[in-house]
Amino acid sequence: MKQYLVVLEHEGNAWGAYVPDLPGCVAAGESREEVERLIREAIAFHIEGMREDGLPVPPPSATETIRVDVA
Repeated sequence: MKQYLVVLEHEGNAWGAYVPDLPGCVAAGESREEVERLIREAIAFHIEGMREDGLPVPPPSATETIRVDVA
């Protein structure tokens, strides 16, 4: 099973998500839970489309990051 890094962003009343290893694979929603569900669906759809088009599916290369609190 491949595990892709997903970056979540929150601004105002909206959440966004993207997958660095899958350019163009993005999702947006009104809550974190919604955007997490949507990005999972987007990843599956994105990879399915790449396979149907005969394109290679890139392996995961991004890793988890750390959070740094800045005062």
